[in-house]
Amino acid sequence: MAKRDDVEIEVESAGAPSRTLRVSHANRIVFPETDITPAITKLELVNYLVEVGEPLLRALHLRPTTLERWPNGVHPGMRLGRGTDDGGFYQKHMMRAAPDYVDGVEVTFPSGRTAREVCPTEPAVLAWCAQMGTVTFHPWPVRRTDDPSSLDRPDELRIDLDPQPGIPFNEVVRVALATRDLLEEFGLTGYCKTSGGRGVHVYVRIEPNWEFADVRHAAIALGRELERRDTGVTTEWWRELRGNRVFVDYNQNCRDRTIASAWSPRARPGAPVSMPMTWADLQHLSDPRELNVSTVPYRLRDLGDPWQSLDDEQHSLDQLLELWDADPVEKNFPPDYPKMPGEPPRVQPSKKVAANWDEQGNRLSGND
Repeated sequence: MAKRDDVEIEVESAGAPSRTLRVSHANRIVFPETDITPAITKLELVNYLVEVGEPLLRALHLRPTTLERWPNGVHPGMRLGRGTDDGGFYQKHMMRAAPDYVDGVEVTFPSGRTAREVCPTEPAVLAWCAQMGTVTFHPWPVRRTDDPSSLDRPDELRIDLDPQPGIPFNEVVRVALATRDLLEEFGLTGYCKTSGGRGVHVYVRIEPNWEFADVRHAAIALGRELERRDTGVTTEWWRELRGNRVFVDYNQNCRDRTIASAWSPRARPGAPVSMPMTWADLQHLSDPRELNVSTVPYRLRDLGDPWQSLDDEQHSLDQLLELWDADPVEKNFPPDYPKMPGEPPRVQPSKKVAANWDEQGNRLSGND
């Protein structure tokens, strides 16, 4: 017997059958109200994903997707990684109770372990994920095809512009515009979106001809060129070396590193959305919190999808990889990666004792 606040909705799609979805605890508050936004219930979050389902599905279609689930909502004091009782967690293994229309695909992590992740194919999948407590969708930069090797060849170059504390949003926008201009010098078209926080993401659709390592090197080369031209940009992995600059997070192009999807809500006060924008609109945006679950549907109706043409052209990475080859100095990988060839020492620079390391960045025996 359905509970009093359970609700059934119909999710329709032009390319799939209509699906009936039961939303349990429909009146549960997922996002409490703030000084600029109303409270958002679970049903309202599901309805938001249905309303933006067409452009959101374009971003997620056939991509292995990690789900960021907050079953009890996003409330003050809750933290990611604390589990179902008082926080959120990443769901990488597809849930066994998924309906038969929820498809998956097996991915391999840097450790060599595998998991079958959700691979969205229709809007009802997105709504069901929200019913299961999903707030944010984190897609891989690959798409499933009949060729299994397609999961090893990204079709997106992702430039994550991460401001250090205290940097105003308009400075991040300035760096994003400089990134656009540099990409154009290499014949690449960049598409921008807000991160849902203080950052900006720039995407380039690329030919799926390169492996993750190549795409990461292309991001490093682009970041270094930005850094060379602009004193407000850094590619320093260690926070203590970044200063008051915008960090180009090249490691977001590693295998199993994902960025919140375009149109996806973020688990932050006010239900902000990682919102695709035109470059002109980004220039005039003063506060990204204005782009949230309550306001984005109206913007979509009025302005359409700024990323509508993202898939129209696939670009080559050849020029950026030539730039990498001219200065192929490796940078640090994420800490959960095995030590990679040519990688600098994994020790905070201020704590590094030079006598304990060889020229290749390996710790000398007897100095542990």
